[in-house]
Amino acid sequence: MPTETSAPEVVRVPAPTTGSGMTGRDRLVLLVLCAAQFIVALDFSILNVALPVLGKDLGMVQADLQWAVTAFALPSGGFLLLAGRIADLYGRRRLLLTGLALFTAASVLTALAGSPAVFLAGRALQGVGAAVIVPTGMALLTTTFAEGPQRERALGISGTLLSLGFTVGMLLGGVLTDSLGWRSTMGLLAVAGAGILALAPPLLTESRRPDRPRIDVPGAVTVTGGLLALIYALSTAATDGFARTDVLIGLVVGAALLVAFVLVEARSSEPLVSLPLLRRPTVAFGNLAGLTTVSMMTTVVFLLTLYLQEVLHLSPFRTGLIFGVQGVVSALAGVVAPRLIGRFSARTVLVAGLLVQAALTASLLGLGTGAASAWLATAGVTVASLGHLWVIVSYGVTATSGLRNEEQGKATALVTSAQQIGMTVGIPLLSAMASARVAASHADGADVATATLSGVRLGLAADALILLTVAVLVGFGLRRRAS
Repeated sequence: MPTETSAPEVVRVPAPTTGSGMTGRDRLVLLVLCAAQFIVALDFSILNVALPVLGKDLGMVQADLQWAVTAFALPSGGFLLLAGRIADLYGRRRLLLTGLALFTAASVLTALAGSPAVFLAGRALQGVGAAVIVPTGMALLTTTFAEGPQRERALGISGTLLSLGFTVGMLLGGVLTDSLGWRSTMGLLAVAGAGILALAPPLLTESRRPDRPRIDVPGAVTVTGGLLALIYALSTAATDGFARTDVLIGLVVGAALLVAFVLVEARSSEPLVSLPLLRRPTVAFGNLAGLTTVSMMTTVVFLLTLYLQEVLHLSPFRTGLIFGVQGVVSALAGVVAPRLIGRFSARTVLVAGLLVQAALTASLLGLGTGAASAWLATAGVTVASLGHLWVIVSYGVTATSGLRNEEQGKATALVTSAQQIGMTVGIPLLSAMASARVAASHADGADVATATLSGVRLGLAADALILLTVAVLVGFGLRRRAS
């Protein structure tokens, strides 16, 4: 009997918006996509200052409080690349709406949790939702707005809000916890998620690859397992040090799986990550800059939070206000960044931003125990955020430029993976270093304030040195490409 051949599926791919201006609909689309990114970034930090209150309410011992953050960070960083590829194949709009629905429902579950198990399950589901939202939202943004001024402006706004989410979360977390309790932080995320979910369907157009290749299962297993193991090990080391057996096993297993992932991708006909794509200097060095700036900036915020409360004895609310000032300046920097890119090039702004962030982070080594140091902390972190936002915008432009539409899903998955992984690896890595210095200072007889200040300074010095090193690497790497 003759077999019937079904008609090929018609796939709608939005034509990128061109020209220098945006229509009203373009602005609404950008608003929805940026809002989705913002609530994910907010979730990374909004519970930080509420952890002691949360622990008492749910009966969690202090040693287990890190899981309030880790339970979210593990899936949100581990499943990013897989989520980006599934969205490429089965529809970015569809996956974004699914991720928003899951994130919103998980936020409700977390807000109503009556036990640690339910709370941590809700946080893990939030992380899975975030892993879907971020790459799909970025892919929709880059396929909606054409390469050039429009995309640079859209990426500038998106990058600004994504970076602002971390610092705004610190401020909102303190205000809401003091006034309404820790559950209100999760309630805010649920309300925001529901609002975005209501606005998104009529505005967003479906977008996916016209062909339907197989999902690279070996690649998905190795990269997801490797990232999960690595993030777990670093998160645990931040509180318990690197000497624990499970930390060492996690580091070894994570590294081995990521090496296996590279080998698998080199032989796969439909790789999860295109190695030729990663060989492009703009993609490789752009993402290196993005991962570095995010990991080092979130580390500065973490170390300064520790310093302001443990050394200067500021309240969580006053600490949040300092980061609120940083947030306002960051917003202005994100608006200006596309103009700087248009005038000086993305490479120049990228390297300059890394150098500014490094220099101002180094200036924080002058922090002391006097009250005047609060002003130095405010000025240092605020100006450092200028350079940070320049990097955020310019690295997104650099790492997605010159690529075909069908490559944007892969490219933006790498961009967002760099941001999300940066948020999860910087703090545990450098805080483990700082904690070791604090313990050594205590052993030498130093008081709490002096020991904490010593650890914070060591973390800040390492932070500035890493930024400077990466600035040099990126500058030479992209200069060679330009030549």
